[in-house]
Amino acid sequence: MKPEQNPLKLLVIDDEPQQLELMREVLSQVGLDIAIALGAQLGLETFASFRPHIVLLDLFMPEMGGLEVLKRILASDPGVDVILMTGQYSTESAVEAIQNGASDFLTKPLDIERLRSRLKSLRADAQTRLSTRQLDQQLVSAYQFEGMVGRSPLMLDVFGKIRRIAPHFRTVLVTGATGTGKELAARALHRLSPVATGPFVVCNCSALVETLVESELFGYVKGAFTGAVQDKKGTFELAHGGTVFLDEIGELPLAGQAKLLRVLQNHQVQRVGSPVAHKVDIRVIAATNRHLKSMVVEERFREDLFYRLTMSEIALPRLAERQEDLPLLQRYFVEQFAKSYGKSIFGFTRRAQIRMSAYAWPGNVRQLENVIGSACMMTDGPVLDTQDLPENLRESQTEMAATTDLISLDELRNRHVMRVLEQVGGNKVRAAEILGIGRGTLYHFLSKIESERKRDSLSPGVPALVRLRSGST
Repeated sequence: MKPEQNPLKLLVIDDEPQQLELMREVLSQVGLDIAIALGAQLGLETFASFRPHIVLLDLFMPEMGGLEVLKRILASDPGVDVILMTGQYSTESAVEAIQNGASDFLTKPLDIERLRSRLKSLRADAQTRLSTRQLDQQLVSAYQFEGMVGRSPLMLDVFGKIRRIAPHFRTVLVTGATGTGKELAARALHRLSPVATGPFVVCNCSALVETLVESELFGYVKGAFTGAVQDKKGTFELAHGGTVFLDEIGELPLAGQAKLLRVLQNHQVQRVGSPVAHKVDIRVIAATNRHLKSMVVEERFREDLFYRLTMSEIALPRLAERQEDLPLLQRYFVEQFAKSYGKSIFGFTRRAQIRMSAYAWPGNVRQLENVIGSACMMTDGPVLDTQDLPENLRESQTEMAATTDLISLDELRNRHVMRVLEQVGGNKVRAAEILGIGRGTLYHFLSKIESERKRDSLSPGVPALVRLRSGST
């Protein structure tokens, strides 16, 4: 986009008419679309309608001070460059202005050449940001793969594995922490497979009641048990000619694992209450955030099923392991949510980007998506700033680090568990997902923490425990 085709906008706000006309005249050659406003109130109204990129703002005006106008402007659009002007310079005023977000602080009578030079510099910076935004949009398009975004070596390796495996697989295991995109990878495998036109049926194994696993997976016939008033197809029959996605396979009970292994071996399912087996043509993708090899050693997962599933395996990296993908993902989600909410949102301020890049993202890409979705929903401006981020991202990273100095691993684990539980409002299911552990493991940790609390009444410096809600699951 060339500047002369779509010039950047400059708004001058002052309570002196002569000053406004002078500014319009002397700045006419800078290459900006200039608007003027007499006084603070008209200035704010003009700002809302004109939507400038740069604002020249008088510091002392009778109806409203320039600092208050500055705060309101940046609250509406944190991406605007605001230059404050005053005939009563003081170091304290200049420092306060910069701390409140001003780009510069100039003294009247203005040095016109210096002002022109400063505006040209801001104009060049704005054009660079615009070009960068356009480049980011092109990069997002270039590095999208079947609904996933990434250009890091780890993700490019994942994309390559999916391409190679998809045409041939019968069973695949997708591993990765909660929020890394396991279902997206599964859907990509299905879409690139020979059965792409067939059904893609999702089964969340952690949501299956142990006594109903068999009927949910394999179906039942009328009269098989009380309440079976008609025949019902199970997950595998519903997926005939397509793909079954077994999410959280590590939560499947051992009895269910044995029956799943038989289906993978003979490609037949037998409904509960029926003596007849049905042939099914399916591909199976299993996913887990658990370490199945350790579960095999602990005899909580069948070894034969483990080796059957791991004929092909795709491991998804945590977001913290592919930091170079963070800007791309930010741009991708901003575009998606801006379109969904019908808003013109272009990205993040520099300080918001710095804060997000310093965050560990324990919930991975899903957490990033939720944060950006919430920020886009709440903001009224075109740029997302730190105040649009949740409180846990706004707090100082050094303060967070200080709370974990010189403590045992058990204590560090306990603090992290309780912090996550607090941030999700006591929801243990969500906390277990973010922590990448099963609900049983979480309950075990909470039981130990509660026992230590009763015994020791907590040592000094340990954050207060979240009250465990009796109704939370």
